[in-house]
Amino acid sequence: MNSTTVDLTPARWARVEELFDAAAELPDAGRDAYLQRACQGDPELREYIRSLLDTDLAKVTVIEDAIRGALGQAMHGLTDRDHGAGERIGAYQIVRTIGTGGMGVVYLAERADRQFEQQVAIKLVRQRLLDPEVELRLLAERQILADLDHPNIARLFDGGTMPDGTPYLVMEYIDGIPIDDYCDRNCLGIPARLQLLQTVCGAIHYAHQKLVVHRDIKASNILVTPGGVPKLLDFGIARLLDASGDATAGITREGAMILTPENAAPELVRGEPITTATDTYALGVLMYRLLTGCPPYQVSMNRPTEIPVIICGVEPQPPSQKIRRLARPLPSG
Repeated sequence: MNSTTVDLTPARWARVEELFDAAAELPDAGRDAYLQRACQGDPELREYIRSLLDTDLAKVTVIEDAIRGALGQAMHGLTDRDHGAGERIGAYQIVRTIGTGGMGVVYLAERADRQFEQQVAIKLVRQRLLDPEVELRLLAERQILADLDHPNIARLFDGGTMPDGTPYLVMEYIDGIPIDDYCDRNCLGIPARLQLLQTVCGAIHYAHQKLVVHRDIKASNILVTPGGVPKLLDFGIARLLDASGDATAGITREGAMILTPENAAPELVRGEPITTATDTYALGVLMYRLLTGCPPYQVSMNRPTEIPVIICGVEPQPPSQKIRRLARPLPSG
């Protein structure tokens, strides 16, 4: 969180947006003079906008990459052929599609030789995205998953390359639903929700001990089985850490980042070094959602310049206050 914060009423936030947008269009040398004039008599507002401008410069590329990722997801399938039921991928036969995204498609599949019953999830990268960087990312995910053996992390079984050059991963199929949906459908009280989250924290702690930071912890990446077992998925943008706990030079191009804006830690949107604290922040965002039913920040890809401003400069409403305002508060027991 940015060290400079102000009490933002709707009217004051509109004023912040107006001054921020105007100052951002000016050259660096003219910004201070403009803010001095525009915020005359309100030094707190001036320093707040100045702090937002200071954090804004480093993350234009980050937000642009997030936009490209969202566009890629919206346009999925326009240039890629979907694989239908019955098609083979390695030793497995596709049953149906279970997930799509900007990076690829995930299929439910089963062993084609029928020697024994086994259902798996097969992740394919979209052909139009195949380049050395993407292939390295998938190989890194495969290696990361191969080194992780934890009951609350989806396992990697196999991997390979299709005849057309498309790489794929064969992973444990998790028959479950996102953790927030699971909590709501089962009307879990606060203690049960926190206990479930504590189990997820154990899986993240294990990954951190292996010097792996997930970077994209969110409700949709944590499925809970009918038996109440949470499973952490999608290490597609995970990063390996060096011994000091900082992210190693990775497989995304310099300055680039793939992120889910409403779950992203301030250092992610600022383009700063990643540590295990990045995942810890995301766990806090997840807890906020599980307790209140909504994220701490309301951000939209339709207004990308607001993302760093809100995440780095706005203090979210305490979850205790938001819980009290719920139409049907969560049971405490």
